[in-house]
Amino acid sequence: MAPGLPPAMDRPHFIGIGGAGMSGIAKILAQRGAKVAGSDAKDSATAQALRALGVTVHVGHAVEHLADDASCVVVSSAIRDDNPELARAAELGVPVVHRSDALAALMEGLRPVAVAGTHGKTTTTSMLAVSLTELGLKPSYAIGGDLDVPGSNAHHGEGDLFVAEADESDRSFHKYAPEVAIVLNVELDHHANYASMEEIYDSFQTFAGRIVPGGTLVIAADHEGARELTRRLAGSVRTVTYGEAADADVRILSVVPQGLRSEVTVLLQGQRLTFAVSVPGRHYAHNAVAALTAGVALGIPAAELAPALAAYTGVKRRLQLKGEAAGVQVIDSYAHHPTEMTADLEAMRAAAGGARILVLFQPHLFSRTQELGEEMGRALALADASVVLDIYPAREDPIPGVTSDLIVEAARAAGADVTAVHDKAEAPAVIAGMARPGDLVLTMGAGDVTDLGPHILHRLSK
Repeated sequence: MAPGLPPAMDRPHFIGIGGAGMSGIAKILAQRGAKVAGSDAKDSATAQALRALGVTVHVGHAVEHLADDASCVVVSSAIRDDNPELARAAELGVPVVHRSDALAALMEGLRPVAVAGTHGKTTTTSMLAVSLTELGLKPSYAIGGDLDVPGSNAHHGEGDLFVAEADESDRSFHKYAPEVAIVLNVELDHHANYASMEEIYDSFQTFAGRIVPGGTLVIAADHEGARELTRRLAGSVRTVTYGEAADADVRILSVVPQGLRSEVTVLLQGQRLTFAVSVPGRHYAHNAVAALTAGVALGIPAAELAPALAAYTGVKRRLQLKGEAAGVQVIDSYAHHPTEMTADLEAMRAAAGGARILVLFQPHLFSRTQELGEEMGRALALADASVVLDIYPAREDPIPGVTSDLIVEAARAAGADVTAVHDKAEAPAVIAGMARPGDLVLTMGAGDVTDLGPHILHRLSK
């Protein structure tokens, strides 16, 4: 096996290899010399990027896709038990490895940084990975989104740092043993796996307990859930807080919007430090300060890391400009939780001046809509007008009585101008028909609403 390759992962087969988390691990293994194969439900630019690295990617799931000599089968929590390749692995006696175990194995022997929280993980992981790369530290990283082009969500670097997004949704972040852990916020989400805030707190406490001896927890001081977690940990791990709160260890003194950028000033280790963040919004400024605090915990001088953070210019689907037509800008937002929706809409309001903000929103998951539909509706009231699509089911089966109408009704009750569109193919024409020169249109949600951006631009151009 190639140097640095985890045992039994020299010939892995990934089921669902095109997913954000799975493709990143597959890429790193391929870069380390493994003979990687896998399958996905459909072809994609990500699959093409993996093929360019020598990875075998099959389209569709079938027993013949799993090679007899596969050393293991890698799965995520989204893979169902009746998947034919999973059944074939059982017949052949091929070990099945969860995605998080594969990622944990890749981090062994390095200095891991694990970024957790209900919101902001992808952005913060990306900010840290980009800035460390800018400083020439050659980190490895695994991110839940592409930095610029398909397949840029992960990299095997020659340095000793490994920055990884740590997913709490299925408790898989319990597998990691980071030198530095970041907790951005703690809220109730992923209702199919967590029944209460108590379960959330227990899960994050377990994650914090995995920090290696002598390591550091970087945690937000401005979010009540994060503050409660800090209280519960009660000195069991070295903790550094950041935020605008007066008692924050790294205190944010100001965030000054400058169009689609911000200027941030912090008080860190008794010194004032001002630096630029190349994406708009207060929440992105907080993400940058979390990345800065983590880098300092790794021993990187703040005066070097702060300017390097400006090299981060965004992740796909995180307020990504898709284009402009007829004087209307179309921007893509991954926001799917009410807190994220509110943050992105407030960021765009600050950057937009007097422009109108129109939203095409696609709810994600029946369980999330059931629990948070009213809050989603209230968040949409921050837009000037919205179009709401049917729920994107992802891995879930429908729940009786749970539809996007819950969001529409809540939005209207909050005074929002909202339209329900049940045929996704009609949505580009509807939202384009509402827009006028100078407006901003946001496609918002974690599902395939992102695919509608080009169609909206086409309608606008006509």
